[in-house]
Amino acid sequence: VNAEGKLLCEHCGEPIVRAYDCIGHHVIELTEDNYIDTNISLNPDNIKLVHHRCHNKIHNKLAYGESVRRVYLVYGPPLSGKTSWVNEVMNEGDLIIDMDSIWQCISGCDRYIKPGRLNAVVFGIRDKLLDDVRIRLGKWKNAYIIGGYPLISERERLCRTLGAREIFIECSMEECLQRLTLTEDARDKVEWEKYIEDWFRKYGPPGLPK
Repeated sequence: VNAEGKLLCEHCGEPIVRAYDCIGHHVIELTEDNYIDTNISLNPDNIKLVHHRCHNKIHNKLAYGESVRRVYLVYGPPLSGKTSWVNEVMNEGDLIIDMDSIWQCISGCDRYIKPGRLNAVVFGIRDKLLDDVRIRLGKWKNAYIIGGYPLISERERLCRTLGAREIFIECSMEECLQRLTLTEDARDKVEWEKYIEDWFRKYGPPGLPK
């Protein structure tokens, strides 16, 4: 922490502004053999607080060309900035599973225009990609699954099935609605206002009963 009270990344020295962008990096990497050793897993001298993007760079360098593969479930309300954050931290060779991008790719329509006739195909592609992550198909470095996922049960199922770590992109309903008014894309703002309100009705923070 610097004189201004800002938490600094122990890799690049720049401030870590957002809580979800802070990750604890184990200097001695955790393995199946040492994770129960608290002198390694819980020792503060073995943990550095770094930006998510710096954490990726560290592991890519340590792995001598074969990065340690990780899966992240990036969730939060509509217009919270999930895709923008992933675009900031991703590296070449990462796998991004984003429903809005899948829709845009296969429909040929503007982003956020989603013809209902393609529902089965779009969800089938998503499920195939998630299964590829589960079996670690391909040589991707890190995988980011982007979505709303307001329900604890669904997040826990995905994290358990995929071996994923949750990253919550926090944003208030008021801020999401304000961002909606400023958008100039093809979204139906009336429908998206409903999406936002529905997400906050359904959302269960981690640790609450299902």
